Amino acid sequence: MTRLPRWADLVLVPLISLLLAGIISALVILALGQSPSEALKTMVIGAVGSPYAWGYTLYYATSFIFTGLAVTVAFHASLFNIGGEGQAQLGGLGVALVCLSVPWPHWTLALPAATIGAAAFGAAWAAIPAYLQAKRGSHIVITTIMFNYIGAALIIYMLVNVLRPPGQMDPATARFPEGTKLPTLHEIPGLSLIFDKQVPANVTLFVALAACWLVWLLLWRTRLGYEIRAFGKSEKAAIYAGISPVRITMIAMLISGALAGLMSINNVMGESERLLQNSAEGAGFIGIAVALMGRNHPVGVFLAAILFGFLFQGGAELGLWTSIPIELRTVVQGLVILFTGALDHMVRMLLGLFFRPRPLGVA
Repeated sequence: MTRLPRWADLVLVPLISLLLAGIISALVILALGQSPSEALKTMVIGAVGSPYAWGYTLYYATSFIFTGLAVTVAFHASLFNIGGEGQAQLGGLGVALVCLSVPWPHWTLALPAATIGAAAFGAAWAAIPAYLQAKRGSHIVITTIMFNYIGAALIIYMLVNVLRPPGQMDPATARFPEGTKLPTLHEIPGLSLIFDKQVPANVTLFVALAACWLVWLLLWRTRLGYEIRAFGKSEKAAIYAGISPVRITMIAMLISGALAGLMSINNVMGESERLLQNSAEGAGFIGIAVALMGRNHPVGVFLAAILFGFLFQGGAELGLWTSIPIELRTVVQGLVILFTGALDHMVRMLLGLFFRPRPLGVA
């Protein structure tokens, strides 16, 4: 297969994949007897048509940045971490325990502590599949999927039997102290001029942006990052160079789990202000698509997270203002995953016909 120019691989292939997913989605909408143009208009206005809409899109995108980065780090070590959903839920447990254990006087003190708790619990939940892969040869895909369900069951047990306040019926923790409340974008000086209404997007967005920079720094500017990428490219060559497979597998998965756990500071601490069932809301699985769409690079992950935030919020608006079911956003997300993942090779083959090198002497 013809090797594509770097710009085509990074920009053209994802754009064509997205276009193909959009065409198929339009056909699905037509089959439902609705207008694709009206559906697109509703999605655009509802997701990016106002600062208020952007507030929701950025809120969803923040969670997807964390889970996308989690998949990215593992992927560079040739590990496919499918357990972001469970790691994010356990991260939420870490956030809840930190926020409820101390009467925090201000969010500037609570946020660093909650960040550590979320990362620690997410990393701990990823450590078990990592150990099974590194020491026992268990496939990381199978074990991380299984741990999603184990994590969900553990969270339900904790909410029902341990953390639920006396007399409360719904399985959830008590509300966090007032000092843990994170400021939303409309409460931040300067941004309050843009976001003049209450929105769920909060200061966690800036933590996510910092995480993008730190992951880039780790993977492309540190010795550890070089070892992770070398191991992912060729395990045999990495071993020959003195790189320990057990060490890299454990470290990469611990970092991946920590990043997945960090998404819980956005929705558990920032939006719900208590731990609920299914707090991850599918963001762990969407992170896989975000990483694929973003070519496993922090900049690409950021852009892909914005796209999926648009799809998530725009899909909600479709369900609210049209007769198109809200589940259509799941269909669109699935199509994007299909074309950016399973059919990525097909798109590359088609583009290879246009980028085929010309014979010598041909103008």
